[in-house]
Formats: sequence, structure tokens, C-alpha cells
Amino acid sequence: IFQDLIRYGKTKRGCGQRPAWLRLLQVPKRWFTHFYVVSVLWNGFLLIWLFRAEFLGGSLPSWIQHVHRALGRDSQSEDTGNEHFSALLVLLLLWLHSCRRLAECLWTSVFSNGVIHIVQYCFGLGYYVAVGSTVLYQVPTNVRNGEVLSMQICWYHIVGITTYIWASLHQHRCLVILANLRKSKSGKVVSLGHSVPFGDWFERVSCPHYFAELLIYVSMAITLGFHNVTWWCVVMYVLFNQALAAVLCHEFYRKNFSSYPKHRTAFIPFVF
Repeated sequence: IFQDLIRYGKTKRGCGQRPAWLRLLQVPKRWFTHFYVVSVLWNGFLLIWLFRAEFLGGSLPSWIQHVHRALGRDSQSEDTGNEHFSALLVLLLLWLHSCRRLAECLWTSVFSNGVIHIVQYCFGLGYYVAVGSTVLYQVPTNVRNGEVLSMQICWYHIVGITTYIWASLHQHRCLVILANLRKSKSGKVVSLGHSVPFGDWFERVSCPHYFAELLIYVSMAITLGFHNVTWWCVVMYVLFNQALAAVLCHEFYRKNFSSYPKHRTAFIPFVF
């Protein structure tokens, strides 16, 4: 049962023959698309509210303030430095990331007939609701401070956004490489099987798109100013989640392709 919960897609083969009742608790892996639909809608909704509060002089809706108080956030607490502006940037980056991933799921990726456990699917839906709410929780409910926007931009915002763009570009390139393995030169899907990818970060790691995902969340931690402990907890979750998936994929490649490059690591170049 544990193996069935942590594996998905091609790595499900490592579970061996699964009982019929376990196979009833699975949904198509292509339903990953639903995660990003939920994220685009929900985090876009939160982004609009935070944008209105930041630029139009409004306040967050009462139900958000109630949640803040229930979670221990003092609605009268003062904004320290650029806390609220940093959160606005991170929520924007998270929303843009979800938009890009949704577009890739719809028009770039070629999903096989792989499956995921229904628990993984439900957790994924909840995760993208929770992660945007976590960003919103990092700011006081009274987010107006009267500062000029240009005076709020700090060096760590620039570093964070630059890292975000760099990691996002490489993640997109790697996903295109994976999709092209199943397409002809004309762009027609000719196979749903698995092949060894080459190019870009695939030359160093088996799952560079997972490594890029980690870098994207690290870039958001940088944008928040490095010191936000709550978001670093999110980064740690992404680290372990993506590392586990990368190890299982690396194991699959090495087991099924005898000529698989031995110098590739699973997740982090030269390290892990």
C-alpha cells in the first residue's frame, strides 16, 4: 500500500503485481492537469484580492482576516520592511508558474497511460490551495503602508525573480525534450513508450525538471527575503517530494535501459 501511494506513472511498475482493489483506487496521470487548473483559479483569486489591497487602498476580505486570526496572525501587526510587497511578488510568481504548467500539460506534454493513486490526486488538489493561502498568510491583514512602489523593490527581489526565470526556462526545455521523445519530426505523437532523454540538464541528471521545480520554490524563498521560515518549510517539502520522485525515476531508467549514462545523478547535479 505504501509503495502504491508514493509511486506514480512509470514507477508504478516497481510495485509488482498489485491487488485488484488497489487498482480501483487510481486515476489517470494526465489528471495532473487538474492541479494547475485549481491553482490558476484559486491563486489568481487570492492575487486579485492582495493586488486590490496593495494598490487600491482596500483591505483583505473579512473571511481572510478571520482565517488570519484563527491561525494566530495579529490583524494589527505592523508590516516589517517589504513583507507585503514580497508576498505579492511570490503569489504572482506562483500563479505564473501554474499558468505555464497548465499550458504545458494541455499543449506540450504527451501523457502515457500511467496512473496515480486517488490519495495522491486529492492531496495535489489540496496542496495548490494551501500553498497560495500560505503566501497570503505571510502578510498582515492591513497591507497598505503608503510607500511608493519603486522604493519597495530590493536586491533579493531581483535575485529571486532572476533565479525563477532561469529555472522556469530550463524546466520548460526539459519538458519539451520529454514530449519530443514521443513525437515525430512533424510533431505527431507516434509513441507512448519511454526513452532515454538527452539535452539541456538531462546531460547531468535523470530528472532535471524536478530539480528545476525545487529551484523555482527556492527562488520564491529568496524573493520573500530569505528569512521566512514558513516558506522554507514549503521548500523542504518540495525537496523531499521531488527527490523521492527523482530517485524512483532514476531507478526505472537504470533498470530498463542497459546503456543508460552512468555519470547521471538522480536529482541534483554532481551531488544526489
